[in-house]
This record gives sequence, structure tokens and C-alpha cells, in this order.
Amino acid sequence: MKKWWWLVLLVLLPALGHADNGFPAVTMTPADDGSEEYSVSLQILLLMTALSFLPALLIMVTSFTRIIVVLAILRQAIGLQQTPSNQILVGIALFLTFFIMSPVIEQTYEQAVKPYIDEQITLQQAYDIGEKPFKDFMLSQTRIKDIDMFASIAGIDSIDSIEQTPMRILIPAFITSELKTAFQIGFMLFLPFLVLDLVVASILMAMGMMMLSPMIVSLPFKIMLFVLVDGWNLVMGTLATSFGVGT
Repeated sequence: MKKWWWLVLLVLLPALGHADNGFPAVTMTPADDGSEEYSVSLQILLLMTALSFLPALLIMVTSFTRIIVVLAILRQAIGLQQTPSNQILVGIALFLTFFIMSPVIEQTYEQAVKPYIDEQITLQQAYDIGEKPFKDFMLSQTRIKDIDMFASIAGIDSIDSIEQTPMRILIPAFITSELKTAFQIGFMLFLPFLVLDLVVASILMAMGMMMLSPMIVSLPFKIMLFVLVDGWNLVMGTLATSFGVGT
């Protein structure tokens, strides 16, 4: 245990020496417009801290929620409990999310991230510019009713224009709309498999085979139906076009 303490001290001693010499780890410089600009080291610290919220941001402001919910409902509708596995479903949802969000990500990089890296704009300006593409994407997928509900809960009587919706209202409204849309798509996917289950159950009941589970008999037919109609192509295409991709 003592060896670990010595190792920590050896790592920290150079940093402490620089601190004694006035190393500018955290500095704030007043800007011309009255705001404050933070030093690069502090910005890096804030960026590393923000990375811990990356999974939540991926779910909250992208198409990931709708895709993963639809895929989970589809697996349940077919009757396959563990196939495809959760890792495969999450992988499919991630790459399909990157495909759908690529125009938004490219616009954010060109307009906000790249100018900030080139030191052409400040961190606050980069955030304000980079927020707009994601905000436009969420507004195009969010129902007005959901925005009004969260605005009412937040005590905001009226919003001058839909583009001026604060992010603290837009994000929960976007998630609510995405869940509703995902369940609507999932319901449409569930119907043909449910009809097939009912047909198989009726046939087994008429044959007097009440002890045999209809799920066991209908499962191969549902898989065959899904393959014959090229189900994965239809599902992926429907999910992509539901966000306006390719239209």
C-alpha cells in the first residue's frame, strides 16, 4: 500500500512544482462584451467532465430512443427473447443513429467545432452555434402538444416562436414524442405477428392439441414470414425515413 502512495507523490510532485511557479491551470479572462473566457486547461477539464454525460446526451437529443424501442418491440413480437441479443440491438441502433444524425453532426462540426479548434470563436459561441442543428432536428420530430405541456409545467405561459423553445423544455418534449412515435411503429409491426399467433392458436384448439403451446408452433412461421417479406430491410428503411432521411 505504501508503494502506491509513493507512486502518487512522484506523479504529483512535478505538477506541484509548476503550481508554485505560477502555472496558469485555471484562468478567466474578461471578454470585450462583458463575458468571461476560460483558459484552455479549464475548458479541457469541463469537456472531460461532460463526456460522462455522453450516453445520456446520445439518448436525449438523437434518434437512438425511437430505434432501440422499435427493435425491442420487434423482437418481442416475433417471440425471440434473446435473439438478436441486447448487444446486437444496441449496436444496430447506434450505427443507424450515426447514419441518421450524420448531416446534423457534420453541420455542427463545420460550423462550431472546427472554428473553435482553429481558435476563431470562443467556447460559448461554439456551444450556441453547435446547439442550433440539434435543436432544429429535435423541433422537426417533436409534437407541439408535448412542448406546450412541458412549457406549462415550467410556468412559461407562451413562447413567441417554436424556434425559441428553451432546451430544458425541448429535450423532455422530444423524448416524449419519440416514445409515442416508437410505440406507434411498434404497434404496426406487432399486428401481423399477432394475427399469425391467433391463427395458429385457433388451429391447435380445433385439433384438440390444447397442451401444445401456440408460441412454439407459430415461431418458425413468424421467422419465415419476416424473412420472406425482407423484414430487416423494411424496418431499417421505415426507421430511417421516419426521420426524413432521403426525403
